[in-house]
Amino acid sequence: MKNWQKSSIVIITVTIVSFIAINYLIHSQQNFVLAQNLPTGNGSKIILVNNTSAALNGISETNATLNSSGVMYTAKFECGSIFAGEGPLRPGHYDTDVSIYNKQRFTTTMLWNLVVNNGPSSNAILLNMNPETSTGITCQDIRKTLDDYNDNFLEGFIIINVPFNSALQSGGSVITSASSDLNPLEIQVFYTANALDTLPHEVIVDKISFYIIQDGSGKIPQDSFRKTLDISMPSTLNQISNTEQKVKQVLAKQYNLTNDDLSKIVVRIKDVSVGVGVLIDDHAISLSTVKPELAP
Repeated sequence: MKNWQKSSIVIITVTIVSFIAINYLIHSQQNFVLAQNLPTGNGSKIILVNNTSAALNGISETNATLNSSGVMYTAKFECGSIFAGEGPLRPGHYDTDVSIYNKQRFTTTMLWNLVVNNGPSSNAILLNMNPETSTGITCQDIRKTLDDYNDNFLEGFIIINVPFNSALQSGGSVITSASSDLNPLEIQVFYTANALDTLPHEVIVDKISFYIIQDGSGKIPQDSFRKTLDISMPSTLNQISNTEQKVKQVLAKQYNLTNDDLSKIVVRIKDVSVGVGVLIDDHAISLSTVKPELAP
């Protein structure tokens, strides 16, 4: 092989090796990002990432946390009664119970205030929660805070703030912006709604057994004649009542009987017994967990 051919091969080989080496160095430099001025407690640190864009995303999310004043929870509340069709909800009695649990092993400072729909907002209330303890906010607390003790319907939001590096906290530690736990509290809201005028309770009832002897109206089925039938109704304590008339009133509703029809019907009372019953519990309940968000 001639000398000039050997020289050409050497030059080509060196060029290829140099190109590969330069690409490797460029790629390696993009995989390392120096994250400076991040308050991690130990100064700056080097983060190994897959690419530059991933590192920038991480720094952006960290800056969002650093620029926040704290963690905020927003819970809906509904308190009071709605009658007829004035709304905004169906007629009924509504109640809200907010349970707050401090998951931290140190005292945590929180501030909460109320924002009423189409109404006033309350001043913030400071509360230092001991480690791993719980507290609650009920409709009674809401009315006390708003100085509203009427039975009117109240609806709005409870705003709970856990500030970063709070100067209001007395003793213990507080959540910092560099904390890995941005959900320091467990907050659950328990809602109840009851459509009854009064809460379910025991009532005394009369059980009346009777026969239908005669039906001149022709509206009562024949297979109900001369059979033992019974009805139950709330007892009228210490009052004289016509048991036969009570039975006829029930029959009138059942078979759409007029007063003239009732006069043609003959019933016989077999027995009357007294028992204890419970009103139907017409209510609904629901449970909701409140998720945290960074406060501005």
